Amino acid sequence: MAFRVLGPIEVRGAAGPVRVPVGRQQTVLGILLLELGRVVSTDQIVDILWEHSPPETVRTQVQICVSRLRTLLKPTGAVIETRSPGYVLNAAPETVDAHVFRSRVREATALSQQDRGEEAAALLRSAVGLWRGPVFGGVGAEALRARATHLDEERMAAVESYLAIELELGRHQRLIGEINGLVEEHPLREGLRAQLMLALYRSGRQVEALEVYRRGRDLLIEELGLEPGSELRELERAILAGDPSLEHAPAQGPAHAAGGGPATAFGGGVTPFQLPSDTVDFVGRDGTIDRVEGVLAEPGNGARVVVLMGRPGVGKSSTAVRVAHRLGPERYPDGQLYCDLRATRGTPLDPGEVLGRFLRALGVPGPAVPDDVDERAAMYRGLLATRRVLIVLDDAATESQLLPLIPAGPGCGVLITSRANLTGLPGATFLPLETLTEDASLALLRQVLGDARVDAEPEAAHALVGAVGRLPLALRIVSARLAARRHWSLSSMVDRLADERYRLDELAHGDMTVRASLSLTYDGLEAGTARAFGLLGLVEGPTIPMWSAAALLGDDRPFPSDIVEPLVDAHLLDIVGTDPSGDPVYRFHELVRDYARERSADVEDDASRGAAIDRLMGGWLALLDAANDDLMGGEYLRVRGGAPRWSPPARYVERVLRDPYAWFEGERANLRHVVLQAVELGMDEQSWDLLVGFSVFLTRRGYMQELAELHDRVEPFVRERGNRLGMASLWATVSEALSHRYDGPTRAALLERSLEAYTELGEVRGQAIARRALATLTAEAGDEKRALGLCEEALEGFVAVGDLGGQWRSLMLTGYLRGRGGDVDGGRAELDRALELAGRTGDPRASAQVLRRSAQLDLLRGDVGQGIGRLREVLAVVEELGDLVGQAMVLRDLGTACAQAGRIDEARGLLERAMAAFDQLYEERERAEVASVLADLG
Repeated sequence: MAFRVLGPIEVRGAAGPVRVPVGRQQTVLGILLLELGRVVSTDQIVDILWEHSPPETVRTQVQICVSRLRTLLKPTGAVIETRSPGYVLNAAPETVDAHVFRSRVREATALSQQDRGEEAAALLRSAVGLWRGPVFGGVGAEALRARATHLDEERMAAVESYLAIELELGRHQRLIGEINGLVEEHPLREGLRAQLMLALYRSGRQVEALEVYRRGRDLLIEELGLEPGSELRELERAILAGDPSLEHAPAQGPAHAAGGGPATAFGGGVTPFQLPSDTVDFVGRDGTIDRVEGVLAEPGNGARVVVLMGRPGVGKSSTAVRVAHRLGPERYPDGQLYCDLRATRGTPLDPGEVLGRFLRALGVPGPAVPDDVDERAAMYRGLLATRRVLIVLDDAATESQLLPLIPAGPGCGVLITSRANLTGLPGATFLPLETLTEDASLALLRQVLGDARVDAEPEAAHALVGAVGRLPLALRIVSARLAARRHWSLSSMVDRLADERYRLDELAHGDMTVRASLSLTYDGLEAGTARAFGLLGLVEGPTIPMWSAAALLGDDRPFPSDIVEPLVDAHLLDIVGTDPSGDPVYRFHELVRDYARERSADVEDDASRGAAIDRLMGGWLALLDAANDDLMGGEYLRVRGGAPRWSPPARYVERVLRDPYAWFEGERANLRHVVLQAVELGMDEQSWDLLVGFSVFLTRRGYMQELAELHDRVEPFVRERGNRLGMASLWATVSEALSHRYDGPTRAALLERSLEAYTELGEVRGQAIARRALATLTAEAGDEKRALGLCEEALEGFVAVGDLGGQWRSLMLTGYLRGRGGDVDGGRAELDRALELAGRTGDPRASAQVLRRSAQLDLLRGDVGQGIGRLREVLAVVEELGDLVGQAMVLRDLGTACAQAGRIDEARGLLERAMAAFDQLYEERERAEVASVLADLG
């Protein structure tokens, strides 16, 4: 085995032992090995390593620790993967002694159930023999020690199991010495003491058996102030009475595998059936039900535990009850226990109260139910030790509420539902429950309303399912309302749900309300988390970036995800993936977001909501500034507005800048929504500032239709508000990118107005931007002298503000114009200077644009070979950047050059590609020009 934790941690690779340093690395390795193949969240690791006051760099330290472990584990073949929200260790279970132990115990249980006792006992002994000392010996982490204690308890359970089997095989005499030693080692363990008493009694040593009882009783009273449990007391009475049932008899079936000792005094003939009624119109969940049944059917040395987790109204309880009804009679013939633990009602049931209910249901008379919770739990485990009972624990709150309710018997199953992430429950299988599929949602409508009514309005049925986000509770409510009002059409209900302000009002029928279901969870949130929930409802985009919560709350912590993770735990917020920087991305279910907005409107005043939105917009603006500065090499060719910026965590910004294009692409939908939200909220300064910043990426990637749609929303609004700086910037920046929408005179008029506004506002950079754009238009119109003058004025302005981007663009145009006008040396010098400045920005697209102008000059001067060579170099750059606009123009230039060189077939292929690119860009004029050249080629 490569990994041994049943004692001091040992790791062995192909070449021999691998030393894992004592401390954090052994601790992290230990928890990953125990949860082999399952994700261990970073938060769990942090809680284990730092119980109190973790340092600010805690996540970085965890990453470093995991990175070192990855290196150390290479010789073993095991791999640690990063998987949201933490890490998972992938290794074969047979390479880890703890998993081998559990596998042997499961196999032994199966053998015992087949009446193969000798093999089962031998396998259990071999499993126990894997121990080399206390689990995780030498590891000091208290939380990990709790896991170790659980494993040590499993070992003792296995010991008691093989002793029970061997006692039933008649080996009582040879076992006395071994059991006696174990009792000395574990004097308070009543199960071992009962086995020693039974072995002595069957060996004809009745007095000694009673003395073992008396010593145990004295010890329990002295140490704990408690009388022995019911098992020991009943055994003592049976020994005193010489009960024949204590004599050895051949094993009569699998029940003997669970333990020795006499039958319990209570509950022998009671079979409880406490399940609520099954839902008649239950639909879907086939995969989940199969998975639950499969887990509960797996053999094990203890009860199998499944936890169904999910948001309010997703159908956890109805799914659990459906599974329980399907499995109950056949797989759990000894009964089904059920309890609503009331986690979301503000008063979760105490486990002692639940145990009392269950004990009475199992036949224990009220006066015989112990007062002490631990005694109740011991009696409960004893009653279920040899039974096959299913326990359904609905709406659980915490692990501590659940642990006393988990039986030890291998024949039992436990099915838990919770809105919380109960990932600290040892040995459980966790299954998240999502909303229904489209088909299952429609099937639910058909179940309630009938096929004819749904078939009569198929489009409305699909719209209705979409309007409630396929949430089962909401579907049941709208179905019930429509069933109660036969004269209502499905379309009318869709119309009622269309306005999100009143949607939750419509989702109520009798005792069923989505709002009430959500409020049960919301009311249990800590105050800060509840405020974050409400403010996050203000986010309009399809997803919620990690930093948004910090911006809305004005929180400057380095890891803003800590603010919203409690909402994820409560299933009020979903994690839908990670962004390019590796941070989690969140999303609301539509109905949950509606509720969040209600809470925000009720709790926050207008001033605090406005300040939160200002910070959110400021965060987007700051990220746009950073991403564009990285793309263009600095704050070039853009006028920034006066809207305040809010700085997301520096580490997040740094990771965004590793690949700004990937960040832009990942946040494209959110940026589109935030621009439109600024318009809807009357934030004119933010709206144009956001659009100008976003336009850089949209232009480079050829999303011209998207840019046009946003421009058509922002420009009239900013003009109506009289925002002159905003209008000037839109005319000079965005309108230039949308040149295909305007003829030359219109574009020139817009730029003249932009220049006038910038001049009146004293905006030097803006004046330079407008003059350079006017120079391009003037040159296209044939007035090269004026174009040169405008470019020289623009260059002066760009130099004055230190704008390298504007400088190389101005020099690029003047160099090309001078060369075309006959001053080849002067033009080449300016183009060379432009190329040097473009290189200093670090923007490969800038250098490519200068090279393209140089190539055009080559072609004009008749140097076709050099021009084609430069254009091929430029094409490679813009293709690598995914710059569709650049590709379209360079393909056109290159095709024309190849035609000039007589390479007709190559020219035709390049020009056809250029036409396709201009098609994507909606550049009809450019496409027509290319089509004309193609036609001339024949």
